[in-house]
Amino acid sequence: MKWCHCQQPNHFQISRKLQDKYADLIMFLFSSHVFKLVTTKDYRRHFLKQRGWIIALIMFMSSFEIAISQNQTPQPESTQVLQLHYQDRHVVMDNGIFQLTLSNPEGFVTGIQYNGIENVLAYDSKEDDRGYWDLVWNFPGKKTKKTKGTLDRIEATKMEVKTQNDELIELSFSRTWNTSSTTAVPVNIDKRFVMLRNSSGFYTYAIFERLQGWPAVELDNIRLAIKLNKDKFHYMAISDDRQRYMPLPDDRIPPRGQPLAYPEAVQLLDPIEPEFKGEVDDKYEYSMESKDIKVHGWISTNDSVGFWQITPSNEFRSAGPLKQFLGSHVGPTNLAIFHSTHYVGADLIMTFKQGEAWKKVFGPVFIYLNSFPKGVDPLLLWHEAKNQTKIEEEKWPYSFTASDDFPASDQRGSVRGRLLVRDRFIRSEDIPANGSYVGLAAPGDVGSWQREYKGYQFWSKADENGSFSINNVRSGRYNLYAFAPGFIGDYHNDTVFDISPGSKTNLGDLVYEPPRDGSTIWEIGVPDRTAAEFYIPDPNPTFVNKLYSNRSDKYRQYGLWERYSELYPDEDMVYNADVDDHSKKWFFMQVTRKQANGGYNGTTWQIRFQFDDKMKKLTGNFTLRIALATSNVAELQVRVNDPSANPPLFTTEQIGKDNTIARHGIHGLYWLYNVNVPDSSLRLGNNTIYLTQPLATSPFQGLMYDYIRLECPDSINYLTRS
Repeated sequence: MKWCHCQQPNHFQISRKLQDKYADLIMFLFSSHVFKLVTTKDYRRHFLKQRGWIIALIMFMSSFEIAISQNQTPQPESTQVLQLHYQDRHVVMDNGIFQLTLSNPEGFVTGIQYNGIENVLAYDSKEDDRGYWDLVWNFPGKKTKKTKGTLDRIEATKMEVKTQNDELIELSFSRTWNTSSTTAVPVNIDKRFVMLRNSSGFYTYAIFERLQGWPAVELDNIRLAIKLNKDKFHYMAISDDRQRYMPLPDDRIPPRGQPLAYPEAVQLLDPIEPEFKGEVDDKYEYSMESKDIKVHGWISTNDSVGFWQITPSNEFRSAGPLKQFLGSHVGPTNLAIFHSTHYVGADLIMTFKQGEAWKKVFGPVFIYLNSFPKGVDPLLLWHEAKNQTKIEEEKWPYSFTASDDFPASDQRGSVRGRLLVRDRFIRSEDIPANGSYVGLAAPGDVGSWQREYKGYQFWSKADENGSFSINNVRSGRYNLYAFAPGFIGDYHNDTVFDISPGSKTNLGDLVYEPPRDGSTIWEIGVPDRTAAEFYIPDPNPTFVNKLYSNRSDKYRQYGLWERYSELYPDEDMVYNADVDDHSKKWFFMQVTRKQANGGYNGTTWQIRFQFDDKMKKLTGNFTLRIALATSNVAELQVRVNDPSANPPLFTTEQIGKDNTIARHGIHGLYWLYNVNVPDSSLRLGNNTIYLTQPLATSPFQGLMYDYIRLECPDSINYLTRS
């Protein structure tokens, strides 16, 4: 197709030049020397001694440029032209800053022209493989072990202009399910694209709807995927400390790359850029928790151009703030995952019964492009994108969307209160739940938000006083849920809160009493729903991602499940609860042991501890609290002082399909078990608790513990720590 170039009026060019002068000055302050000058005392002292004349010159030039700029009179912003063009089977949205080309009527993103780059997308790919919404679905019972369901690239059949004026354009690309169809997903889908005047990017969202009477269906995955020009975008940034130059997609293809234990993990044997030789690339090494997915993307360092996805709210994502999703990875690919089963498993398959109606809006997300003048460090585009993210968060919920299914702020409500924790074995007074996550989700049971996917969730982090404020809540019926770092279990308020437009609900003080029967005899770990505090070994030097070398999040390295067998080739881990340090001794995942013949064995860990004479008078049941951070096709059996007892004192039976171990995670679904330990099973002197994971057909079966605690019988009641 032929690209549209719209000539801008002279006053717009002047305005843009003036903006560039401002940008030059502002970005100069972020250049390496000046940034260090402002932020580093020692560097500032050295610089002033050695380069005083340079400072004087810089100050003079900066003041001069500001004076010149202040004497310029920029033209009104309203003179920018927002245009919509029809070309062949495409439609082009153009605001003078960039052009967005969409296939008509399918609604695929086929081109983005920006800052002199004809197309930032993977132009050598097919038009339906550059930018698109897709989903994976299935009719119940039709999926086989060899398939993950049907991939649907959501090809629309109708394009409609919803809004077109001087301020914005909103386009709809929709398709309606044909009730006579037996091969299409029974969901109506409306994809929206919005361009604003003076905006360096576009917004996109989608409305999914099922009507009453429609057939049952299962949805596994819903996402927006954008594939960028691999010749330009080589630097990826997903957080302040997770960014790097990335390999090319060609490096993953044999013979340059060698697949490892599963297709996503590839060792780079002969990459185009030799600096990546020997490294492991796996998209799951770059997954993120929902609460942290605010901005991520790519930088073209040669062009000083950034491409970012900004998510101002995660209200539309499934399974709460800790649910992990993919983001950016080698491609260069930029993903917005709205729903997936990753790190949870089958519990998060969206299952709709025969006749069940449903509607949900996914998004909007903002696709943002930025650029710097030549000479400014292009990696600082990340910081500018973070600033834009704050702007988008302040604008949420957006007021410009045309769909009534996305309510503005005056159509939403709010809930506030204060959460306190009551544990008399820690402190005599209630404890403010500092850092706790408090959220509204569909009415359910304790912890049900982890598996909830059909509705919306709204979460807030409590301050040091335990106070929380949950704003911009859609109208609906909710329960209040919470979990607090440092304490096991979940808070659940089973009151059904009806949120209506403009409602302001003040809940006052709420008290969470975590599970507790008696004082602590010993504990292992920290109750934070992850296994991050335990011993995480260094990876096999043959399989390394350099980004995670010598870091606290080195659990993201490939192949750590194999390190257990190397550290414990014959006997399993033995942990002395009285003297051992969990960060140095407790292996962070209980996995299978690989055998010489290629098979696997289950493993049994031991917790050893002593009872002295003071324990003689204790009678009744002791309580063993076991919080699991994840489980994958595993079973936990508990025995006390008899490793061969059959049946065991307690078993979870088979639980979990999180696949966290293979996907380099540190948590998945949270599980809490309370095991009664009869006093008759314990004895004076040495005692041993045996934790057995017997299922062993794969290297990826196993458990991660969050926290373990043994409590006295409830007849003992005193503070155990201050």
